[in-house]
Parts: sequence; structure tokens; C-alpha cells
Amino acid sequence: MISEITAKLSHNKNISYDEMGNTMDLILEGRSSIPETVEFLKNLTEKGESDEELLAMLDKIQEHGIHIVPKCQGKIIDVCGTGGDKMRTFNISTAAAFVIVASGGNVAKHGNKSVSGVSGSADIFEYFGYDLNTEPYKVKEIIEKFGIGFMFAQKFHPTMKNVAEARKILGTRTAFNLLGPLSNPAGVKDQLVGVFSTDYLLRVITLLKSRGAENVMTVISDDGLDELSTTSKNQIYHLKNNKINKLVLEPTELGLARANLRDIQVTTKEEAIKVFISVLQGTAKRSMIDITALNAAAGLIVSGLSDTFDEALQITIDAITSGKSYELFKNFIKYCGDMSKIEEFEKI
Repeated sequence: MISEITAKLSHNKNISYDEMGNTMDLILEGRSSIPETVEFLKNLTEKGESDEELLAMLDKIQEHGIHIVPKCQGKIIDVCGTGGDKMRTFNISTAAAFVIVASGGNVAKHGNKSVSGVSGSADIFEYFGYDLNTEPYKVKEIIEKFGIGFMFAQKFHPTMKNVAEARKILGTRTAFNLLGPLSNPAGVKDQLVGVFSTDYLLRVITLLKSRGAENVMTVISDDGLDELSTTSKNQIYHLKNNKINKLVLEPTELGLARANLRDIQVTTKEEAIKVFISVLQGTAKRSMIDITALNAAAGLIVSGLSDTFDEALQITIDAITSGKSYELFKNFIKYCGDMSKIEEFEKI
């Protein structure tokens, strides 16, 4: 079955929603060999995925996943990028998530360990003692208690282990890089998604809209970051009230200083952790605080808590400089992590 589909893809032919669904079942259930999965993904990537194919893949990833339904006051969102931009920046979206919550929002953070970057969101949570294999019911409780929790992709999407080796062998970006951030286990309807190519700005929004999304921003900076950046202008597509608008965001027009990429880059996991905590403490370089506050501001807009970047940015900068973001993080780690890790930084 899978060999027929792979052959079809090799002739540059799209496959139907049902054909992709059946193929995904074989792969995710471990009924496809690693060489078969490698060949299938290679041919699919070379052909380029159709919207229908991506939709079928997304639906199957969700069908095979574990889900939670946390209840919080207000909307619950996610903020994440597709990764793979190879820019070696610090964990901007993870820091922004705590700032969003300190500003009055809720975030069900879904993520993984880093593949192409220095440090992924899971690496940060794990360093501070958060158990990546926390049971889903407990993650739900944590989100309800703090307005934030972390859902480790490998825990909530266990069948994805059947794709891991094939992806490693290929060593290139596949549809799974794109679909991971779109398969949030808490079923969020509002999301900030950084993409790795302008080609996906509209496609990702259209995909999420077809599955009930309500308020979504897809973003990419002109210099290729899968986040909103202060290093260049940013391209944004925004779904709100069932309409999709395109805009260009120039951070200097919001009063933010133009940064250089090197100002927000890190070279080691240790440095990434130091920068992450110093941003929340408000002691990091201005460029690192600014880019975090900018992405958190987008999170507030997606949460329906602000209408404009000007307004949202004032709130998120205050959430950092007032100490609210760091206090939230400390309380979170005190409850479900290792406080000695934070105390190490407070001694410095």
C-alpha cells in the first residue's frame, strides 16, 4: 500500500485525503518499515505537500494523540515556531509564554527538545526540574492553577516515535516540522505561530481555520526568524472574526531599538538557560527583553486581551520590569520543578 502511494508521489502526483490518512495510519501505528517511511517522506517533500495532504496528516496526528481540556478564565493560547530557522536564538517563545501569563493570559505550551537549535522549550522546562513525562491530568491541573503548563510532544503524541528514525535519517525538514506546532494537545483555537518560510504564512492560517481556529497570527521576520523580530520588519497574517488580514510590522515604529541578530543569539544550552532566566528577571540585554515583549504582545492580541501592538507592548514590558513574570516563573517551578536551579542563578 505505502509503496504505491510513494510511487505516485515520485511522479509528482498529489494523493487524496483518504490515501494520506491511510498512509499516516500505517506509519504512526508502526506498520510501515523505516526505509518505507524514509522513501515516502522524501518523495512527499520533493513533490511539495498539497493543502489536502497536510490537512489529512494533521488530522491523523491529532487522532493518534492524547488530549486534555483545561478550564481557565479567558482564552488559552499557544505560542511556538516551526523551528528549523537555524538562527541559534535563545528560547524567545518560552520566555514570551510566561510574560503573556504574567500579563493576564493563559498558555498551554506544546513543544519538544531542540533538533536544529541550541535549546528547545522542553530543554528549558527540563533543566528547571519540570518532569517532561508528567501525566496529562496533572498537566491540566498545572495549567488551571498557574495559567501555564508544558505538554511535551513525545508524551502527548507517542505514535510520533514511529517517525523519529526516518526523520533523523533524512536530516531535512519535512511536513512534520510544520505540523508539530499545529497539533496542540489542549485543542487551542488561538495561536501565535512562527513559520520558516513566507510560503506558509497563509497556508498555516487556512489549515488552522478549517479546523476551527478563531484568532491566529502566523509570522516570519524579513531576515528569516520564525518569530516576530526586532532585527528587521516582520510579515504577519492575522485571522480574526473569520477574516484574514496581512500586515507588515516595523518594530522601530513601536519605539523598539533595531537589534542585530548576534544580540539575540546563544551558542550553548547553558547560555540559553542563563538568557531565559535573565529575561524574566528583567536583567538581560535590552534587545533580548524587547524581542520577548514583542512576541508576548502578539500573544495578548491573539488572546483577545489587547487590540494593538502599541497597547500590548506596554503591558508586556511592564510584566517583565515589574518582576511579575519572574515571580510567576518562580512560583511555577516551586510547584512542579526544582527551586535549587533558580537559587543557583540568584546567587550569581
